[in-house]
Amino acid sequence: MIKGSITAIVTPFRDGEVDEKAFQEFIEWQIDCGTHGLVPCGTTGESATLSDEEHKRVIALCVEAAAGRVPVIAGAGSNETRVAIEYSKHAKELGADAALVVTPYYNKPNQEGIFQHFKAIADTVDIPIIVYNIPGRSVIDITNETMGRLSKLPTVIGCKDATGDISRVTTIKDLCGEDFIQLSGDDPTALGHSLHGGMGAISVGSNIAPKEYADFHNACLNGDYTTAVKIHDSLDRLHKDLFLCPSPAPTKYGLSLLGRMTTDVRLPITPSVQTTKDAVESAMTRAGVKF
Repeated sequence: MIKGSITAIVTPFRDGEVDEKAFQEFIEWQIDCGTHGLVPCGTTGESATLSDEEHKRVIALCVEAAAGRVPVIAGAGSNETRVAIEYSKHAKELGADAALVVTPYYNKPNQEGIFQHFKAIADTVDIPIIVYNIPGRSVIDITNETMGRLSKLPTVIGCKDATGDISRVTTIKDLCGEDFIQLSGDDPTALGHSLHGGMGAISVGSNIAPKEYADFHNACLNGDYTTAVKIHDSLDRLHKDLFLCPSPAPTKYGLSLLGRMTTDVRLPITPSVQTTKDAVESAMTRAGVKF
């Protein structure tokens, strides 16, 4: 089942190319540390600057490295429905467990357009779909009522909510049913999201502290909120300081301190400034990450 600490996997680069060896070694480390699932080619994976060939290759590498041990939810979103269908088909062919499909960005469709976008994917590709609602990046918001409609499509199994509004969890539960998988898209809201009935988070921070985030989500899933709050407090600065510069530059800096990959990012993302580096180091220390 899709739940718990699901890492929005960064894509390592070296000399301008995807560092395939570092990527698969990184996935192995994530799984060894208890991560419950992986999302390649999401926003944190710099999907916007990957070529089509790279996008498909990164998903193939992730599925291969995961080897069925944890679910792989392949980033398959686009603001062009035909491209989202193509990415979803490819994810299915490679053996991904689900597709993460973001709302169409830039186009600014109305709610009917949003529904028809996801329906076209669901009608064409037989792969479970996690709907990704992130109005901060896509400009548009999926209303609760539209999410209710989407949940009736047979392959739409859940949503990643990055609105920051945890009051939606109960409403969506009422509209979509108890089995509809609700995941937080923001580490800082994951605790409250879980208390309202969420099943986990697609996380940025778990790139750097996979064991600590897995422990946090295990506590939440077990209803041990005393432990969960304690871990949450230790991770709080990491939740936030990884976004002091445009993501994923701060995350890659933290991972470079762990020897996991270089700090290389692609324009228009630029490397972290020194004040952000200092903050990330401090946040890692607070979280108990040794480097």
